[in-house]
Amino acid sequence: MNRFGWILVPFGIGLAAAGAANHFLAGRPLAAQSGGAPTLSSVAPGWNQGLAALPHLGSTRSRAITAENPTGEKARGGMAVPDPTEKKFPASGRAADKLGQGWKVRPFLRVDRGATATLMNVEGPGVIQHIWMVEGLKRAHVLRFYWDGEDSPSIEVPAPDFFAVGHERFAPVNSLAVVVNPRNALNCYWPMPFRRHARVTLTNESPAEDLDLLAYQIDYAEGEVPADSGYLHAQFRRARTDVENPYVILDGVRGRGRYVGTFLSWVQREKGWFGEGEVKFFLDGDDEFPTICGTGTEDYFGGSYGFPSSFSGPYSGTVLPASDAGEPPNFWSLYRWHLMDPVAFQSDLRVTVQALGWEGPFYKKLDDDIASVAYWYQTEPHAPFPKLPRLAERLATVLPTPGS
Repeated sequence: MNRFGWILVPFGIGLAAAGAANHFLAGRPLAAQSGGAPTLSSVAPGWNQGLAALPHLGSTRSRAITAENPTGEKARGGMAVPDPTEKKFPASGRAADKLGQGWKVRPFLRVDRGATATLMNVEGPGVIQHIWMVEGLKRAHVLRFYWDGEDSPSIEVPAPDFFAVGHERFAPVNSLAVVVNPRNALNCYWPMPFRRHARVTLTNESPAEDLDLLAYQIDYAEGEVPADSGYLHAQFRRARTDVENPYVILDGVRGRGRYVGTFLSWVQREKGWFGEGEVKFFLDGDDEFPTICGTGTEDYFGGSYGFPSSFSGPYSGTVLPASDAGEPPNFWSLYRWHLMDPVAFQSDLRVTVQALGWEGPFYKKLDDDIASVAYWYQTEPHAPFPKLPRLAERLATVLPTPGS
């Protein structure tokens, strides 16, 4: 047993190694995936992540997309030539003029207001393994991911929220799926398989501010994708709970898949404990009552008796320095990754959370403000997403009272 509590199997695949691949397969035994004695390389080439998996070599090809190699092609990195005539250039855009080609000529992108930058546009098959990004922590910057030539994105989320940064307020995150480091370095490790094509864009929807420094790296592996692997999806929502309570984290999902993560940016609008509400998963035709019903908000996020202090763990955390007894509004950033306990569904899924506090000895529905990101894998095609909240709704510190 190693320091993470995982048991490693000497003759075969360590459970820690198999976990990285088998989390996102259909749940069948490994032997059933390969038709015989399995190897991690044959079961999930390119997905063999983690210490125990490192000796399994496989046949994948490593690639990385940056502003210095925007196509990710072999032997095409660092080829930019300084252009002193360029009128609008990214930060440090003239720093290599004296040194020339090969000396950090184009490390960043510039995304002017109203413009869309294509970060990745490659043929498959393959799997994105890691994304690093520095973009300013603005909800005006929207990430969209398109798998296999689809017209509507499978991921549509403001950039900071996708990386578990709520309210445009930095806080360190030290989890397995997402890592946020000072000052504003955003990292995610969600495996993102694609079969025919992957396209990733970032749109600057600000009406006034150009983004003159977008730094990023997308690490991916070229290689076959297991037949029953799902595609990563992520969706952003925001609402006042005097209008929508229970708050809907996700609804309208159609297809087969696994729910793997929740991020909530919660604005507490009055003093007192706000986290009595239950998180509910309505699976495969559930109507009035869910199959999975939690017992409280802090319970779902791995806490107990409130959130007396901030914490950031492998699977859950509350990372902003907030107190439910503080003067409102109080700002909470809460994440829960279902890496060891993905919620499987066969046909449809809806996820909700109640905004519930106390009034004397009785529960009380709360008038709070919640923004969320739901993460899940599923088969394609996916059902249409609701319209992304308008920029003013995304940027508001607290959503205004309905009708005002």
